[in-house]
Amino acid sequence: MEKLIVLGTGNAQAIHCYNTCFAMKKGEEYFLVDAGGGNGILSALDQASIPLEHIHHIFVTHAHNDHILGMVWMIRMIGTAMNKGTYKGNLNIYCHKELKDTIKTLTRLTVGKKFHKYFDDRMLFHIVKHKDQKEILGDLFTFFDIESTKEKQFGFSLQMEQGIKLAFPGDEPYHESLFPFIEGSDWLLHEAFCLYRDRDIFKPYEKHHSTVKDACQLAQQLNIPNLVLWHTEDKDIAHRQENYQKEGLAFYTGNLYVPQDQDILTF
Repeated sequence: MEKLIVLGTGNAQAIHCYNTCFAMKKGEEYFLVDAGGGNGILSALDQASIPLEHIHHIFVTHAHNDHILGMVWMIRMIGTAMNKGTYKGNLNIYCHKELKDTIKTLTRLTVGKKFHKYFDDRMLFHIVKHKDQKEILGDLFTFFDIESTKEKQFGFSLQMEQGIKLAFPGDEPYHESLFPFIEGSDWLLHEAFCLYRDRDIFKPYEKHHSTVKDACQLAQQLNIPNLVLWHTEDKDIAHRQENYQKEGLAFYTGNLYVPQDQDILTF
């Protein structure tokens, strides 16, 4: 992968930014991770100048609405492009076993048959299991179960062709059992529900999330040089980046990124 395009940075309740999802670019192709909670994914892709015709790989982490509902729109629009003959090749969807049925059911309940008729024909589901490895766009992905107690969820580590390693443990705090997948990473993409000082307001621990302080202490402990924080609240989004940087850099000495929607990170 060459670039990471941040399509959304907000948690499920965010209204001033889109739900957290992102795309990684390799050549002219894109690997999409989650699709957010609605048709905002289409606007996000349009703003980022990412053509649907160049998305042939999508990974869906889990079934929470702020990650999966945008898939209905992706399938509808790519199905439309397939019908018109403008979408070449297949759409590959990577997810755990239960999620396959959920995506299919949501789509069939809300989208006409002419759009989802390509299921298991040109819209192919690839079931990922714990420790599965798959080469996608020339880079090696290792998928892993994050051991969520809320909803079955998978993350991945990515060994890029150019030697860079990236780890994405989903939208919950890192567990020590995941160390083999995170160890030696150059980049960690980690959720940070809110500032530590605001923990009594947003109650991240009750929701199985972490704070900026927690995520930064973790990255410092694991000696990870580049940390990206997202999946946040959005109550003061105008000052979110400044405030999160200030708290985080008191605990982390690496490169700390608190992106806004549509920011681009280059590897």
